[in-house]
Amino acid sequence: MRPFASLAVALLCVALRPAAAAERPVIVELFTSQSCSSCPPAEALIGRLAEERAGVLPLAFHVTYWNHLNWRDPYALQAATARQDAYAARFGGSSYTPQAVIDGQVGLVGSDEAALRGAIARARGAGPGIPVALAWDGDRIVARVGPGSGTAHVLLIGFDPSHTTQVLRGENAGQTIAQTNVVRSLHDLGRWSGGAATFPAARPEGENAAVLLQAEDGRILGAARLGTPGTGAEREALR
Repeated sequence: MRPFASLAVALLCVALRPAAAAERPVIVELFTSQSCSSCPPAEALIGRLAEERAGVLPLAFHVTYWNHLNWRDPYALQAATARQDAYAARFGGSSYTPQAVIDGQVGLVGSDEAALRGAIARARGAGPGIPVALAWDGDRIVARVGPGSGTAHVLLIGFDPSHTTQVLRGENAGQTIAQTNVVRSLHDLGRWSGGAATFPAARPEGENAAVLLQAEDGRILGAARLGTPGTGAEREALR
């Protein structure tokens, strides 16, 4: 076994101790677009959540359906649009921006800070999740899921910690928008069926990475994130 692989396995073993399950972050997915005039306040809100680091992992999914206007969002992903459409079908509504989805179960207006923080507080009361860990293995990444009950998909997300964009046209023309945890890629690594399992994958597009363990009904059962290797953030733990 290569030295780095040995280190990765050691880190995974530490991360998957029973106590780690209690540290599962609440996942806040913001569906947004640079062409949406109602979105900058929601972007600012998830930026504050990211700075607070209070057991919350916000992720900004930039949708494509605003790109027909006079400004094309450079971070728009078809996978983000498809993901939001799946939530809309599950919630019995339609897709809109800014929409926040908390732990895959509750959808609300992404700029409504009181409602969002209330939903986060309730999600924290759901109890520990399935232990999940991430580690770099050279230019690849390894996701490991501990044992538990049920089935779920293992989703690998690549994201950039921050971007600042000067919008030249469209509803936000003339504004400079600061955006946090911008999702750059989304990959389904396969199905978890209750037993401890390892999922190796190529490094995703994006500076940082996160893994979500998501059940068929949308519930986030476990999650972890990983910083850029070599920056000192690769072992950064959620508090």
